[in-house]
Amino acid sequence: MNILILGSGGREHALAWAVKQNPKTDRLIVAPGNAGIAMLAECADIDILDGGTVVTFCEENAIDFVIIGPEAPLAAGVADACRLAGLLTFGPSAASARLEASKAFTKEVCDACAAPTAAWARFSDPAPAKDYIRRVGAPIVVKADGLAAGKGVIVAMTETEALAAIDDILGGAFGAAGAEVVIEEFMDGEEASLFILTDGIHALTVGTAQDHKRVGDGDTGPNTGGMGAYSPAPVLTPAIEAQAMAEIVLPTIAEMARRGTPYSGVLYAGLMIKDGRARLVEYNARFGDPETQVLMMRLGAQALDLMLATAEGRLDKAQVNWADDHALTVVMAANGYPGPYAKGSQIRGLAELPEDSRHMVFHAGTAAREGAILASGGRVLNVTARGATLGEARDAAYAMVEQIDWQDGFCRRDIGWRAL
Repeated sequence: MNILILGSGGREHALAWAVKQNPKTDRLIVAPGNAGIAMLAECADIDILDGGTVVTFCEENAIDFVIIGPEAPLAAGVADACRLAGLLTFGPSAASARLEASKAFTKEVCDACAAPTAAWARFSDPAPAKDYIRRVGAPIVVKADGLAAGKGVIVAMTETEALAAIDDILGGAFGAAGAEVVIEEFMDGEEASLFILTDGIHALTVGTAQDHKRVGDGDTGPNTGGMGAYSPAPVLTPAIEAQAMAEIVLPTIAEMARRGTPYSGVLYAGLMIKDGRARLVEYNARFGDPETQVLMMRLGAQALDLMLATAEGRLDKAQVNWADDHALTVVMAANGYPGPYAKGSQIRGLAELPEDSRHMVFHAGTAAREGAILASGGRVLNVTARGATLGEARDAAYAMVEQIDWQDGFCRRDIGWRAL
């Protein structure tokens, strides 16, 4: 098969790495890709938010299967354009991707199917939003309704913080994503992620993970897109996973079908777990980042077979073959991230690191120039390892980190601490 993956980050590098291992893969193209992806696949510089451009590229390159990585092309309807052109496609329609693109929409779906989640309210005017906060009190969670690249969520521990968040969001700090604000009850507990493939009717769980959102050790400092992750997540026990599927995920899939917008692709359920039960924090309409890196490390070549089964509507005949193992990824980020950071610094030592089924450095924000690998983003590398135990995976990942010579980067030193 000729396969096209859309995206340029660590998630797409991990997807490409897994897909490349499958003997069904003949030609693999990633658009636009990055310096690490270019070492294992062709890269194409096209506008992945333009469905017509993507379809034309697929026709010109005899693409058999399209895998959409990030949320922006999904929200832009690229999956719809590909399907309309008769292309086998992995990723939900724009109407289905509203489960990520609009937090208020997700809440409405949860209300309709009685899925347990936080109490909520929606506002487009600052005054009633602030009145609501004063009435309910803190701690409270304030969210930009739309896609804000993982940055539109403020967990306000004080009323003052919450009121300031209203001003920021409705004042334009997150652009169009902040046209409306969703205010939610603060849920305490331990957060974990459940990944589900669904063809609109059938559902198959494809792993659990926990990521570390805050920039500093001990979960301190500002939120980021994720500073590391590990899989499986011990807190998501088989009993809690079963409860989450029965009360949250399956009712959501049924409700989406009832609305005439069946969901096909991966559904990432962010869950808050307390007292042996899960409530929904949020849905994402794509594989997480950096969670994909640990999931693909564990799934390997079968990831392509599972995505094909999803796209072809035959998930009822698919199954996951898990090894009894663990994977952990450490994000190396540019100094200053998630605030302002410099681009263009050189990263050395990558060529000497192992690249096999148990060790891999996935590139998230890199570029190649005259044979050198340069940092081109905030989150730059995902140093990933697999082991018989989580401790073994952690030790292997950090041993790789120590061999990377990058003076302008940093990482957390405690990835996996909750489980370990």
